[in-house]
Amino acid sequence: MAKTPKAVLPKPGENPGRIVDIDVSQEMSESFLEYAYSVIYSRALPDARDGLKPVQRRILHQMSDMGLRPDRGHVKCARVVGEVMGKLHPHGDGAIYDAMVRMAQPFSMRLPLIDGHGNFGSLDAGPAAMRYTESRLATPAMAMVDESDENTVDFGGNYDGQLLEPLVLPAAFPNLLVNGATGIAVGMATNMAPHNLGEVIAATKHLIENPKATLKQLMKFVPGPDFPTGGELVATDGIAEAYASGRGSFKVRATAVIEKVTARKMGIVITEFPYNIGPEKVVEKIADLVKAKKIQGISDIIDLSDGQQGTKVVVEIKNGYEPEDILANLYKLTPMEDQFSINAVALVNGKPLTLGLKELLQVFIDHRIEVVRRRSEFRLGKAQARLNLVDGLLKAIIDIDKVIKIIRASEDAAAAKDALIKGFKLSDEQATYILDMPLRRLTKMSKLELESEQAELKKTIAALKKLLSSDETIKAQVAEELTEVGKNFATPRRTRLSA
Repeated sequence: MAKTPKAVLPKPGENPGRIVDIDVSQEMSESFLEYAYSVIYSRALPDARDGLKPVQRRILHQMSDMGLRPDRGHVKCARVVGEVMGKLHPHGDGAIYDAMVRMAQPFSMRLPLIDGHGNFGSLDAGPAAMRYTESRLATPAMAMVDESDENTVDFGGNYDGQLLEPLVLPAAFPNLLVNGATGIAVGMATNMAPHNLGEVIAATKHLIENPKATLKQLMKFVPGPDFPTGGELVATDGIAEAYASGRGSFKVRATAVIEKVTARKMGIVITEFPYNIGPEKVVEKIADLVKAKKIQGISDIIDLSDGQQGTKVVVEIKNGYEPEDILANLYKLTPMEDQFSINAVALVNGKPLTLGLKELLQVFIDHRIEVVRRRSEFRLGKAQARLNLVDGLLKAIIDIDKVIKIIRASEDAAAAKDALIKGFKLSDEQATYILDMPLRRLTKMSKLELESEQAELKKTIAALKKLLSSDETIKAQVAEELTEVGKNFATPRRTRLSA
Protein backbone atom coordinates (compact mmCIF):
# COMPACT_ATOMS: atom_id res chain seq x y z
CA MET A 1 0.00 0.00 0.00
CA ALA A 2 1.28 3.45 -0.85
CA LYS A 3 2.43 5.53 2.07
CA THR A 4 1.19 9.08 2.47
CA PRO A 5 3.64 11.47 4.12
CA LYS A 6 2.49 13.14 7.30
CA ALA A 7 4.24 15.92 9.15
CA VAL A 8 4.94 15.15 12.79
CA LEU A 9 6.57 17.19 15.53
CA PRO A 10 10.33 16.63 15.66
CA LYS A 11 11.90 15.00 18.68
CA PRO A 12 14.44 16.98 20.75
CA GLY A 13 17.68 17.30 18.81
CA GLU A 14 16.12 16.42 15.47
CA ASN A 15 16.06 18.65 12.42
CA PRO A 16 12.81 20.66 12.76
CA GLY A 17 12.29 20.45 9.02
CA ARG A 18 12.30 16.64 8.95
CA ILE A 19 9.22 14.85 7.58
CA VAL A 20 8.52 11.27 8.62
CA ASP A 21 6.67 8.94 6.25
CA ILE A 22 3.99 6.82 7.94
CA ASP A 23 1.31 4.43 6.75
CA VAL A 24 -1.99 6.33 7.03
CA SER A 25 -4.06 3.15 7.38
CA GLN A 26 -1.86 1.96 10.24
CA GLU A 27 -2.00 5.37 11.93
CA MET A 28 -5.80 5.46 11.67
CA SER A 29 -6.08 1.92 12.97
CA GLU A 30 -3.87 2.63 15.99
CA SER A 31 -5.57 5.95 16.75
CA PHE A 32 -9.03 4.42 16.49
CA LEU A 33 -8.07 1.55 18.79
CA GLU A 34 -6.71 4.05 21.32
CA TYR A 35 -9.92 6.06 21.11
CA ALA A 36 -12.07 2.93 21.44
CA TYR A 37 -10.07 1.78 24.46
CA SER A 38 -10.53 5.18 26.11
CA VAL A 39 -14.30 5.18 25.56
CA ILE A 40 -14.74 1.62 26.82
CA TYR A 41 -12.63 1.92 29.95
CA SER A 42 -12.85 5.59 30.87
CA ARG A 43 -16.35 6.67 29.94
CA ALA A 44 -19.07 4.28 28.79
CA LEU A 45 -18.98 1.02 30.75
CA PRO A 46 -19.55 0.56 34.51
CA ASP A 47 -17.27 -1.42 36.76
CA ALA A 48 -18.99 -4.63 37.89
CA ARG A 49 -17.81 -4.08 41.48
CA ASP A 50 -19.41 -0.72 42.32
CA GLY A 51 -21.69 -0.44 39.27
CA LEU A 52 -20.44 3.04 38.42
CA LYS A 53 -19.03 4.61 35.31
CA PRO A 54 -15.95 6.82 35.87
CA VAL A 55 -17.92 10.08 35.77
CA GLN A 56 -20.42 8.81 38.36
CA ARG A 57 -17.64 7.55 40.63
CA ARG A 58 -15.80 10.86 40.38
CA ILE A 59 -18.94 12.84 41.21
CA LEU A 60 -19.69 10.80 44.33
CA HIS A 61 -16.05 10.84 45.48
CA GLN A 62 -15.67 14.58 44.93
CA MET A 63 -18.96 15.37 46.69
CA SER A 64 -17.79 13.26 49.64
CA ASP A 65 -14.45 15.05 49.59
CA MET A 66 -16.29 18.40 49.62
CA GLY A 67 -18.24 17.29 52.69
CA LEU A 68 -21.62 17.36 50.93
CA ARG A 69 -23.12 14.72 53.19
CA PRO A 70 -26.81 14.16 53.93
CA ASP A 71 -26.64 16.15 57.18
CA ARG A 72 -25.11 19.20 55.46
CA GLY A 73 -26.76 21.87 53.32
CA HIS A 74 -27.20 21.67 49.57
CA VAL A 75 -24.76 23.50 47.29
CA LYS A 76 -25.09 24.67 43.70
CA CYS A 77 -24.64 21.87 41.18
CA ALA A 78 -22.46 24.21 39.12
CA ARG A 79 -19.93 24.23 41.97
CA VAL A 80 -19.84 20.43 42.11
CA VAL A 81 -19.54 20.16 38.32
CA GLY A 82 -16.66 22.64 38.35
CA GLU A 83 -14.81 20.73 41.06
CA VAL A 84 -15.27 17.39 39.28
CA MET A 85 -14.26 18.77 35.89
CA GLY A 86 -11.25 20.68 37.18
CA LYS A 87 -9.86 17.95 39.40
CA LEU A 88 -10.94 14.56 38.07
CA HIS A 89 -12.99 14.46 34.85
CA PRO A 90 -11.42 16.25 31.86
CA HIS A 91 -14.56 16.30 29.74
CA GLY A 92 -17.47 18.66 29.14
CA ASP A 93 -19.55 20.07 31.98
CA GLY A 94 -22.70 18.86 30.21
CA ALA A 95 -21.70 15.21 30.55
CA ILE A 96 -20.95 15.67 34.26
CA TYR A 97 -24.21 17.48 34.98
CA ASP A 98 -26.24 14.90 33.03
CA ALA A 99 -24.72 12.14 35.16
CA MET A 100 -25.48 14.12 38.35
CA VAL A 101 -29.08 14.68 37.30
CA ARG A 102 -29.66 11.02 36.54
CA MET A 103 -28.31 9.95 39.94
CA ALA A 104 -30.81 12.34 41.58
CA GLN A 105 -33.93 11.35 39.62
CA PRO A 106 -36.21 8.94 41.53
CA PHE A 107 -37.77 7.81 38.23
CA SER A 108 -34.35 6.91 36.75
CA MET A 109 -32.63 5.29 39.75
CA ARG A 110 -34.21 2.65 41.96
CA LEU A 111 -32.08 3.98 44.83
CA PRO A 112 -31.04 7.59 44.05
CA LEU A 113 -27.51 8.46 45.16
CA ILE A 114 -27.82 12.25 45.04
CA ASP A 115 -30.31 14.38 46.95
CA GLY A 116 -31.35 17.08 44.50
CA HIS A 117 -32.99 20.39 45.37
CA GLY A 118 -34.72 22.20 42.54
CA ASN A 119 -35.95 21.20 39.11
CA PHE A 120 -34.18 17.98 38.15
CA GLY A 121 -36.51 17.31 35.25
CA SER A 122 -39.15 14.71 34.53
CA LEU A 123 -39.69 11.91 32.05
CA ASP A 124 -40.97 14.50 29.58
CA ALA A 125 -38.75 17.50 30.32
CA GLY A 126 -35.12 18.18 31.07
CA PRO A 127 -33.71 19.68 34.28
CA ALA A 128 -33.04 23.33 35.00
CA ALA A 129 -29.55 24.64 34.34
CA MET A 130 -26.88 23.70 36.86
CA ARG A 131 -26.68 27.27 38.13
CA TYR A 132 -30.24 26.95 39.46
CA THR A 133 -30.19 23.48 41.01
CA GLU A 134 -28.55 22.31 44.24
CA SER A 135 -27.43 18.94 45.51
CA ARG A 136 -25.79 16.87 48.22
CA LEU A 137 -25.18 13.15 48.68
CA ALA A 138 -28.22 11.04 49.46
CA THR A 139 -28.06 8.74 52.48
CA PRO A 140 -27.60 5.54 50.39
CA ALA A 141 -24.58 7.15 48.70
CA MET A 142 -22.76 7.10 52.03
CA ALA A 143 -22.83 3.30 51.84
CA MET A 144 -20.99 3.66 48.52
CA VAL A 145 -18.25 6.11 49.57
CA ASP A 146 -17.77 5.38 53.29
CA GLU A 147 -14.53 3.62 54.30
CA SER A 148 -12.68 4.68 51.13
CA ASP A 149 -10.20 6.44 53.44
CA GLU A 150 -9.39 3.18 55.26
CA ASN A 151 -7.25 1.63 52.51
CA THR A 152 -10.22 -0.40 51.30
CA VAL A 153 -9.72 0.42 47.60
CA ASP A 154 -6.84 1.36 45.32
CA PHE A 155 -6.28 4.93 44.23
CA GLY A 156 -4.70 6.14 41.00
CA GLY A 157 -3.59 9.44 39.56
CA ASN A 158 -6.09 11.80 37.96
CA TYR A 159 -5.79 12.97 34.35
CA ASP A 160 -2.70 15.13 35.04
CA GLY A 161 -1.20 13.05 37.82
CA GLN A 162 -1.50 15.79 40.45
CA LEU A 163 -4.32 14.26 42.50
CA LEU A 164 -5.46 10.79 43.47
CA GLU A 165 -8.88 9.30 42.79
CA PRO A 166 -10.39 5.91 43.73
CA LEU A 167 -10.31 3.30 40.99
CA VAL A 168 -13.44 1.78 42.52
CA LEU A 169 -15.65 2.66 45.50
CA PRO A 170 -16.14 0.35 48.54
CA ALA A 171 -19.85 -0.04 47.59
CA ALA A 172 -21.71 -1.69 50.47
CA PHE A 173 -24.53 -2.94 48.19
CA PRO A 174 -24.68 -4.35 44.61
CA ASN A 175 -25.29 -0.99 42.95
CA LEU A 176 -25.00 -2.30 39.38
CA LEU A 177 -28.02 -4.55 39.84
CA VAL A 178 -29.97 -2.16 42.07
CA ASN A 179 -29.69 0.95 39.88
CA GLY A 180 -28.88 -0.58 36.52
CA ALA A 181 -26.74 1.12 33.88
CA THR A 182 -26.75 2.32 30.29
CA GLY A 183 -23.81 3.15 28.07
CA ILE A 184 -22.70 3.05 24.45
CA ALA A 185 -19.04 2.36 23.70
CA VAL A 186 -17.22 1.61 20.46
CA GLY A 187 -18.43 -1.76 19.21
CA MET A 188 -20.32 -2.57 22.41
CA ALA A 189 -23.05 -1.26 24.67
CA THR A 190 -24.57 -1.99 28.05
CA ASN A 191 -28.18 -1.80 29.19
CA MET A 192 -29.03 -3.14 32.63
CA ALA A 193 -32.33 -2.99 34.45
CA PRO A 194 -32.83 -1.72 38.01
CA HIS A 195 -33.73 -4.26 40.71
CA ASN A 196 -35.17 -4.28 44.20
CA LEU A 197 -32.50 -3.75 46.86
CA GLY A 198 -34.03 -6.16 49.38
CA GLU A 199 -34.32 -8.94 46.78
CA VAL A 200 -30.76 -8.45 45.51
CA ILE A 201 -29.36 -8.48 49.06
CA ALA A 202 -31.27 -11.69 49.86
CA ALA A 203 -29.83 -13.35 46.74
CA THR A 204 -26.32 -12.10 47.57
CA LYS A 205 -26.50 -13.50 51.10
CA HIS A 206 -27.78 -16.83 49.76
CA LEU A 207 -24.86 -17.03 47.33
CA ILE A 208 -22.39 -16.22 50.13
CA GLU A 209 -23.78 -19.09 52.18
CA ASN A 210 -24.21 -21.42 49.17
CA PRO A 211 -21.48 -20.77 46.58
CA LYS A 212 -22.86 -23.55 44.36
CA ALA A 213 -26.37 -22.09 44.25
CA THR A 214 -28.10 -22.45 40.88
CA LEU A 215 -29.67 -19.65 38.87
CA LYS A 216 -33.10 -21.09 39.58
CA GLN A 217 -32.44 -20.82 43.31
CA LEU A 218 -31.20 -17.23 42.98
CA MET A 219 -34.26 -16.28 40.94
CA LYS A 220 -36.47 -17.25 43.86
CA PHE A 221 -35.02 -14.15 45.53
CA VAL A 222 -34.73 -11.99 42.36
CA PRO A 223 -37.68 -12.96 40.12
CA GLY A 224 -37.14 -10.00 37.81
CA PRO A 225 -36.26 -6.31 37.51
CA ASP A 226 -37.99 -3.73 39.70
CA PHE A 227 -38.33 -0.42 37.89
CA PRO A 228 -38.64 2.83 39.86
CA THR A 229 -41.69 3.74 37.77
CA GLY A 230 -43.48 0.47 38.57
CA GLY A 231 -45.49 -1.18 35.82
CA GLU A 232 -46.05 -4.87 35.14
CA LEU A 233 -43.66 -7.40 33.64
CA VAL A 234 -45.28 -9.48 30.88
CA ALA A 235 -43.81 -11.99 28.42
CA THR A 236 -41.15 -12.68 31.04
CA ASP A 237 -39.42 -15.65 29.38
CA GLY A 238 -36.52 -13.39 28.42
CA ILE A 239 -35.75 -12.60 32.07
CA ALA A 240 -34.39 -16.08 32.84
CA GLU A 241 -32.40 -15.94 29.60
CA ALA A 242 -30.94 -12.56 30.55
CA TYR A 243 -30.01 -13.79 34.04
CA ALA A 244 -28.35 -16.87 32.56
CA SER A 245 -26.41 -15.35 29.67
CA GLY A 246 -26.44 -11.60 30.27
CA ARG A 247 -28.68 -11.00 27.24
CA GLY A 248 -32.45 -11.15 26.99
CA SER A 249 -35.61 -9.10 26.58
CA PHE A 250 -39.09 -8.85 28.05
CA LYS A 251 -42.08 -6.54 27.96
CA VAL A 252 -43.16 -3.98 30.53
CA ARG A 253 -46.77 -2.84 30.60
CA ALA A 254 -48.36 0.28 32.08
CA THR A 255 -50.63 -0.02 35.10
CA ALA A 256 -54.21 0.87 34.17
CA VAL A 257 -57.61 0.30 35.74
CA ILE A 258 -61.10 0.66 34.27
CA GLU A 259 -63.46 2.67 36.45
CA LYS A 260 -66.18 5.30 36.35
CA VAL A 261 -64.64 8.72 35.75
CA THR A 262 -67.94 10.64 35.61
CA ALA A 263 -71.49 9.79 36.56
CA ARG A 264 -72.21 8.50 33.05
CA LYS A 265 -68.84 7.60 31.58
CA MET A 266 -66.34 4.85 32.07
CA GLY A 267 -62.66 5.52 31.66
CA ILE A 268 -59.17 4.05 31.75
CA VAL A 269 -57.01 5.50 34.54
CA ILE A 270 -53.27 5.00 33.95
CA THR A 271 -51.07 5.42 37.04
CA GLU A 272 -47.77 3.84 35.97
CA PHE A 273 -45.89 3.71 32.68
CA PRO A 274 -43.03 1.51 31.48
CA TYR A 275 -39.50 2.55 32.43
CA ASN A 276 -38.34 5.77 30.74
CA ILE A 277 -41.76 6.40 29.15
CA GLY A 278 -43.37 9.73 30.09
CA PRO A 279 -47.10 10.53 30.09
CA GLU A 280 -46.79 13.30 27.46
CA LYS A 281 -45.38 10.84 24.94
CA VAL A 282 -48.25 8.41 25.51
CA VAL A 283 -50.95 11.12 25.48
CA GLU A 284 -49.59 12.48 22.20
CA LYS A 285 -49.52 9.00 20.64
CA ILE A 286 -53.10 8.26 21.73
CA ALA A 287 -54.26 11.61 20.30
CA ASP A 288 -52.60 10.82 16.97
CA LEU A 289 -54.24 7.41 16.85
CA VAL A 290 -57.65 8.92 17.58
CA LYS A 291 -57.20 11.53 14.84
CA ALA A 292 -56.12 8.82 12.39
CA LYS A 293 -59.19 6.77 13.47
CA LYS A 294 -56.99 3.79 14.33
CA ILE A 295 -58.56 3.75 17.80
CA GLN A 296 -62.25 4.54 18.26
CA GLY A 297 -64.35 5.09 21.34
CA ILE A 298 -62.17 7.68 23.13
CA SER A 299 -63.87 10.97 23.92
CA ASP A 300 -61.11 12.75 25.87
CA ILE A 301 -57.59 12.33 27.29
CA ILE A 302 -56.73 14.21 30.48
CA ASP A 303 -53.19 14.28 31.88
CA LEU A 304 -53.40 14.94 35.64
CA SER A 305 -49.76 14.00 36.34
CA ASP A 306 -47.73 16.26 38.60
CA GLY A 307 -44.76 16.16 40.94
CA GLN A 308 -46.87 15.77 44.08
CA GLN A 309 -49.60 13.32 43.05
CA GLY A 310 -47.49 11.29 40.62
CA THR A 311 -48.63 9.84 37.31
CA LYS A 312 -52.32 9.93 36.40
CA VAL A 313 -53.71 9.94 32.87
CA VAL A 314 -57.48 9.54 32.38
CA VAL A 315 -58.79 8.23 29.04
CA GLU A 316 -62.56 8.80 28.84
CA ILE A 317 -64.54 6.19 26.90
CA LYS A 318 -67.62 6.94 24.80
CA ASN A 319 -70.82 5.15 25.72
CA GLY A 320 -71.37 1.98 23.72
CA TYR A 321 -67.70 0.99 23.53
CA GLU A 322 -65.99 -1.72 25.56
CA PRO A 323 -63.17 -0.26 27.73
CA GLU A 324 -61.38 -3.64 27.77
CA ASP A 325 -61.07 -3.67 23.99
CA ILE A 326 -59.81 -0.10 23.90
CA LEU A 327 -57.24 -0.87 26.63
CA ALA A 328 -56.00 -3.87 24.64
CA ASN A 329 -55.52 -1.62 21.60
CA LEU A 330 -53.70 0.97 23.70
CA TYR A 331 -51.24 -1.68 24.87
CA LYS A 332 -50.78 -2.82 21.29
CA LEU A 333 -50.43 0.53 19.53
CA THR A 334 -48.86 2.88 22.09
CA PRO A 335 -45.78 2.89 24.37
CA MET A 336 -48.04 1.71 27.20
CA GLU A 337 -46.38 -1.63 26.48
CA ASP A 338 -42.65 -1.43 25.86
CA GLN A 339 -39.87 -3.96 25.34
CA PHE A 340 -36.80 -3.78 27.59
CA SER A 341 -33.62 -5.48 26.44
CA ILE A 342 -30.90 -6.47 28.89
CA ASN A 343 -27.30 -6.46 27.70
CA ALA A 344 -25.26 -6.89 30.88
CA VAL A 345 -21.79 -5.74 29.83
CA ALA A 346 -19.47 -4.49 32.59
CA LEU A 347 -15.77 -4.25 33.37
CA VAL A 348 -14.26 -7.12 35.35
CA ASN A 349 -10.55 -6.81 36.13
CA GLY A 350 -10.34 -4.20 33.39
CA LYS A 351 -12.00 -6.35 30.73
CA PRO A 352 -15.51 -5.88 29.31
CA LEU A 353 -17.53 -9.05 29.92
CA THR A 354 -21.16 -10.06 29.49
CA LEU A 355 -22.35 -11.33 32.87
CA GLY A 356 -25.34 -13.27 34.13
CA LEU A 357 -27.02 -12.75 37.50
CA LYS A 358 -24.82 -15.18 39.41
CA GLU A 359 -21.60 -13.76 37.92
CA LEU A 360 -22.67 -10.21 38.78
CA LEU A 361 -23.39 -11.18 42.38
CA GLN A 362 -20.12 -13.11 42.68
CA VAL A 363 -18.04 -10.18 41.44
CA PHE A 364 -19.66 -7.97 44.07
CA ILE A 365 -19.15 -10.56 46.83
CA ASP A 366 -15.45 -10.91 45.97
CA HIS A 367 -15.13 -7.12 46.03
CA ARG A 368 -16.79 -6.78 49.44
CA ILE A 369 -14.67 -9.58 50.90
CA GLU A 370 -11.57 -7.69 49.76
CA VAL A 371 -12.94 -4.40 51.13
CA VAL A 372 -13.75 -5.89 54.54
CA ARG A 373 -10.34 -7.60 54.73
CA ARG A 374 -8.43 -4.44 53.84
CA ARG A 375 -10.56 -2.31 56.16
CA SER A 376 -10.04 -4.71 59.06
CA GLU A 377 -6.28 -4.82 58.46
CA PHE A 378 -6.19 -1.02 58.40
CA ARG A 379 -8.19 -0.74 61.63
CA LEU A 380 -6.07 -3.45 63.26
CA GLY A 381 -2.86 -1.60 62.43
CA LYS A 382 -4.33 1.66 63.70
CA ALA A 383 -5.53 0.08 66.96
CA GLN A 384 -2.18 -1.63 67.54
CA ALA A 385 -0.31 1.64 66.96
CA ARG A 386 -2.58 3.46 69.40
CA LEU A 387 -2.26 0.67 71.99
CA ASN A 388 1.51 0.98 71.79
CA LEU A 389 1.27 4.71 72.58
CA VAL A 390 -1.22 4.14 75.42
CA ASP A 391 1.10 1.51 76.93
CA GLY A 392 3.92 4.05 76.84
CA LEU A 393 1.79 6.73 78.49
CA LEU A 394 0.80 4.34 81.25
CA LYS A 395 4.47 3.65 81.95
CA ALA A 396 5.30 7.34 82.03
CA ILE A 397 2.28 8.55 84.00
CA ILE A 398 3.24 6.39 86.99
CA ASP A 399 6.06 8.84 87.71
CA ILE A 400 5.18 12.01 85.85
CA ASP A 401 7.55 14.08 87.95
CA LYS A 402 10.47 11.94 86.78
CA VAL A 403 9.40 12.45 83.15
CA ILE A 404 9.33 16.21 83.60
CA LYS A 405 12.68 16.14 85.39
CA ILE A 406 14.30 14.12 82.59
CA ILE A 407 12.96 16.49 79.94
CA ARG A 408 14.12 19.60 81.80
CA ALA A 409 17.57 18.15 82.48
CA SER A 410 18.21 17.11 78.87
CA GLU A 411 20.21 19.31 76.52
CA ASP A 412 18.02 18.61 73.50
CA ALA A 413 15.11 16.49 72.32
CA ALA A 414 17.35 13.62 71.22
CA ALA A 415 18.95 13.39 74.66
CA ALA A 416 15.53 13.57 76.34
CA LYS A 417 14.22 10.78 74.16
CA ASP A 418 17.20 8.53 74.93
CA ALA A 419 16.80 9.21 78.65
CA LEU A 420 13.06 8.40 78.55
CA ILE A 421 13.73 5.16 76.64
CA LYS A 422 16.27 4.05 79.24
CA GLY A 423 14.41 5.34 82.30
CA PHE A 424 10.99 3.87 81.46
CA LYS A 425 11.89 1.11 78.96
CA LEU A 426 9.94 2.80 76.17
CA SER A 427 10.10 2.27 72.45
CA ASP A 428 11.26 5.01 70.10
CA GLU A 429 7.65 5.74 69.02
CA GLN A 430 6.43 5.91 72.63
CA ALA A 431 9.18 8.28 73.72
CA THR A 432 8.67 10.53 70.67
CA TYR A 433 4.92 10.71 71.33
CA ILE A 434 5.46 11.73 74.97
CA LEU A 435 7.96 14.42 73.97
CA ASP A 436 5.63 15.82 71.31
CA MET A 437 2.71 16.02 73.72
CA PRO A 438 2.04 19.41 75.40
CA LEU A 439 2.98 19.31 79.08
CA ARG A 440 -0.51 20.41 80.21
CA ARG A 441 -2.05 17.36 78.51
CA LEU A 442 0.54 15.01 79.96
CA THR A 443 0.00 16.21 83.53
CA LYS A 444 -3.80 16.07 83.29
CA MET A 445 -3.96 12.52 81.96
CA SER A 446 -5.90 10.07 84.10
CA LYS A 447 -4.54 6.61 84.70
CA LEU A 448 -8.09 5.21 84.86
CA GLU A 449 -8.99 6.75 81.48
CA LEU A 450 -5.84 5.32 79.90
CA GLU A 451 -6.45 1.88 81.39
CA SER A 452 -10.04 1.99 80.10
CA GLU A 453 -8.80 2.92 76.62
CA GLN A 454 -6.16 0.20 76.81
CA ALA A 455 -8.80 -2.44 77.63
CA GLU A 456 -11.05 -1.21 74.81
CA LEU A 457 -8.18 -1.30 72.33
CA LYS A 458 -7.24 -4.83 73.32
CA LYS A 459 -10.86 -5.89 72.88
CA THR A 460 -10.97 -4.26 69.42
CA ILE A 461 -7.69 -5.88 68.39
CA ALA A 462 -8.89 -9.32 69.49
CA ALA A 463 -12.14 -8.89 67.53
CA LEU A 464 -10.32 -7.76 64.39
CA LYS A 465 -7.84 -10.64 64.59
CA LYS A 466 -10.73 -13.07 64.97
CA LEU A 467 -12.43 -11.52 61.94
CA LEU A 468 -9.27 -11.84 59.87
CA SER A 469 -8.59 -15.39 61.01
CA SER A 470 -10.58 -17.05 58.19
CA ASP A 471 -12.49 -16.38 55.00
CA GLU A 472 -15.67 -17.67 56.61
CA THR A 473 -15.67 -15.00 59.31
CA ILE A 474 -15.11 -12.30 56.68
CA LYS A 475 -17.99 -13.67 54.59
CA ALA A 476 -20.22 -13.66 57.68
CA GLN A 477 -19.29 -10.01 58.26
CA VAL A 478 -20.12 -9.14 54.65
CA ALA A 479 -23.52 -10.83 55.03
CA GLU A 480 -24.17 -9.01 58.30
CA GLU A 481 -23.37 -5.63 56.75
CA LEU A 482 -25.63 -6.41 53.79
CA THR A 483 -28.46 -7.16 56.21
CA GLU A 484 -27.96 -3.77 57.83
CA VAL A 485 -28.02 -2.00 54.45
CA GLY A 486 -31.24 -3.83 53.60
CA LYS A 487 -32.86 -2.72 56.87
CA ASN A 488 -31.92 0.89 56.20
CA PHE A 489 -32.74 1.27 52.52
CA ALA A 490 -34.87 -1.61 51.18
CA THR A 491 -38.36 -0.73 49.95
CA PRO A 492 -41.26 -2.90 48.69
CA ARG A 493 -41.27 -4.05 45.07
CA ARG A 494 -42.92 -1.59 42.69
CA THR A 495 -43.02 -3.59 39.44
CA ARG A 496 -45.48 -6.46 39.45
CA LEU A 497 -44.88 -9.79 37.72
CA SER A 498 -47.68 -11.24 35.63
CA ALA A 499 -48.94 -14.63 36.78
